[in-house]
Amino acid sequence: MRDSAYNTVEGMRMMNRFTSLSPEHGVPEDFDPCWSEPFASPNDDVVHDACGVFGVYAPAQDVARITYFGIFALQHRGQESAGIAVTDGVQMTLSRNMGLVSQVFDEETLSSLHGYAAVGHTRYSTTGSSLLCNAQPLTVETRFGPIALAHNGNLINTAILRRELEAYGAQFEGTSDSEVMARLIAFEANTQPSITEAIRSAVTRMKGAYSVVVLSHGAVFGFRDPWGIRPLCIGQLNEAHFVLASESCALDAVGAQFREEVRAGELVRLDDEGEGLHYIILTEQTKPSMCMFEYIYMARPDSHIYGRSLHLSRRRMGQELAREYPAVADMVISVPDSGTPAAIGYAEASRIPYGEGLIKNRYIHRTFIQPDQRLRELGVRMKVNPLREALIGKRIVVVEDSIVRGTTTRNIVKVLREAGATEIHMRISSPPYRFPCFFGVDTFERKQLLAARMDVESIREYIGADTLGYLSIDGLLRAVSLPKQNFCLACLNGEYPIDIPRDLKVSKFSLEEMSEEEQLALLIPSSLE
Repeated sequence: MRDSAYNTVEGMRMMNRFTSLSPEHGVPEDFDPCWSEPFASPNDDVVHDACGVFGVYAPAQDVARITYFGIFALQHRGQESAGIAVTDGVQMTLSRNMGLVSQVFDEETLSSLHGYAAVGHTRYSTTGSSLLCNAQPLTVETRFGPIALAHNGNLINTAILRRELEAYGAQFEGTSDSEVMARLIAFEANTQPSITEAIRSAVTRMKGAYSVVVLSHGAVFGFRDPWGIRPLCIGQLNEAHFVLASESCALDAVGAQFREEVRAGELVRLDDEGEGLHYIILTEQTKPSMCMFEYIYMARPDSHIYGRSLHLSRRRMGQELAREYPAVADMVISVPDSGTPAAIGYAEASRIPYGEGLIKNRYIHRTFIQPDQRLRELGVRMKVNPLREALIGKRIVVVEDSIVRGTTTRNIVKVLREAGATEIHMRISSPPYRFPCFFGVDTFERKQLLAARMDVESIREYIGADTLGYLSIDGLLRAVSLPKQNFCLACLNGEYPIDIPRDLKVSKFSLEEMSEEEQLALLIPSSLE
């Protein structure tokens, strides 16, 4: 068995700190891995996915740099924290911090990460607050040496598993379901002959959505839940090595060729044996149910899922929307950037000219400087600004991918009216978002969701639009050209692929000492309480 030494680098660059944590050096007395998250955009009203994951096994390649560009391409999946773990077969090194990928890593950090295999992660929190102790990858010791785990998704039996592991003596450092998964694998490794079998045993206990990459000294593993709710694909690098990524756009970024998607209920292992790519069936009982919001919003438009271009699928959503809810208008605009492909499609089908009406500040993702109250009240103007010359005196169709809580949409309508638009016809390229998601999107409570509390006419009045139209579920399925049974549509129709306990209460604070009222106060915009 190889030496199991490992170290972690928790780079506190935003606080002018660079701390090396290792079994030899210990932890500085003033180091707090659970410092709170920086300020995010006010009145955030978009659907957030959990994370992006990446893995590579490529001896003689700069795997840390490859992983950096892989998670950089997945930045849209999470902007709270980022991390990379590498192994050289003797030592496993971890670097992670709060912030964007480009904020967490620089040349000095990447140059210190040596090895032949790596995994990376970019996070938006679902279970477990946005704290450094919950940043990934997470490292744990096993009897086979250390492993590093990066996870996209959300377990619904996290609390039960954590209590069981604590009863067996497991000590947790954070409050995420991902750490529960890592420690469960470590626990199963005590009685299994290999990491592969430990993972196989552990997944029989996990319930929920997970696309996971795991790094050991000898291999990189990738596996998905039996429903395949979150994406994970395989790419071939330099005809000799393989990579794993949440989306195919990350393969393009590192020069890898798309090979195939990891199937629901499947484990793949990347190593130096044989071809270097091995497939292991975790369960025969699978029911592929890809999250439809990957198609609607979350995945990048230049990615492909189920063999479908997401850009073309979203354009077709706009075309279907124009057929279902036509409008008499002078111009079609999008709420950038996620609404743009559907807006182009709407313009194509309606033969109304497409133009720009809102300009997005693409650097608003994250700031460590909190705005004062006056700037908070400006709200949406921190993210988008109207083109007055294009809007004044115009009847406009505004295409957005979804309305979740309604605050941003309401502010956008207000901004467009102030800029001189005479009529605003809001068109949503997805059905009403009526039900909570328990599988990796931060909408756990129905009371957060505008469409769960209002009918379409009431929503129209609330946001202040002249007309409002949502794409139907049938229109959505026509746009993606795939059968309904291939997808999880639970947030749209309440039909969950996994049985949800009636008394289940899940939030990013589930494992933290916080009352339900305190949790909801952080989750629900005050204007909707």
